[in-house]
Amino acid sequence: MACTVIQSNSSASVKWSTEWRSCLAFCLRPRLARYPNRQSKTSGWLQDWLPTFSIGRLFAWGLTLWVINLFILGPIVVGVVKDMGADPLLDPKNLPWLLAIVWAPIVEELLFRFGLRRPVQALWVVPLLCLAIWHGPGWVQSIMIAVAILLAVQSTRQVKFLSARGFRGLRQYRYYFPWVMHLALLGFAGLHILNFKFTDINLLMLPLLVMPQWLAGLVMSWVRVTRSLADAMWLHALYNFGPLLVAWVVISMGWSNG
Repeated sequence: MACTVIQSNSSASVKWSTEWRSCLAFCLRPRLARYPNRQSKTSGWLQDWLPTFSIGRLFAWGLTLWVINLFILGPIVVGVVKDMGADPLLDPKNLPWLLAIVWAPIVEELLFRFGLRRPVQALWVVPLLCLAIWHGPGWVQSIMIAVAILLAVQSTRQVKFLSARGFRGLRQYRYYFPWVMHLALLGFAGLHILNFKFTDINLLMLPLLVMPQWLAGLVMSWVRVTRSLADAMWLHALYNFGPLLVAWVVISMGWSNG
C-alpha cells in the first residue's frame, strides 16, 4: 500500500510561516497527506528517497529543534537525570559520531517512519531491522541492515498504481494513521531510554527523560509524511550532530584548561 500522489519537491517557494503552520496542524491532528499541493515531475517512489528541503530550510528546522531542547526541554531532562540518579551512556572520550550521524538516522527512520507511508512494505523491513538491533553491532548486523535498505528501496520501486482493494485499504489506513504514528513515536522515544543507566527508576519520570526525542520524532514524522524519508534522515542526522558538537566543544575546552 502506498500513497502515490505526486507533489512538489522544493521547499524554496514555501514560506517559513506556512511550514510552521503545517507542522503544527500535523502535530495536533496527524494526517496522511503531502504538502504543499503542487504537481511534480518526480516519480512517486522516488519521493521517498530524494531530499526536497533546501539546505537553508533544513538548518532552520534543525536550529529550531536545538533551541527548544536547549532552553526548554534540556533543563527538564537535566532535572530528571539528577532526581533519578541516571547516567548517560556516553563516553566523552569516544563520541559516537558515526553511530549518531549515519547509523541512527538511516536505521531509526526506516524502523519508525518508513512505514508511515509504506505500511505494507514495512511488514518485512521493520522485523528485519528489529532483529538487526537485537543482534548487536557486527558484520551480521551490517548485512541485515543492508538487506533491509535494499528491500525498502526495491519494494517502493515496484509500487506504481493502487488496485481497487489497495484504495480501500488506504482509506482504512488513513483512518487509523494517527494511532500508527503515535505508536511509532512512542517506540522511537522509548528506545532512547536505553541511552541511560539508572540507580533509581521512577516510571512516571521516564517520559520526561525522552521528551527531546519525542518532539524531534514528531517533527521528523511530519517531514517524512509531507515530504520524504530522505528529508527525515537528513534532519535526524543534523539534529544528532548538534549535541555531539556541543559535547565535543565542551570536552575540548575542558582538556585545554586542564
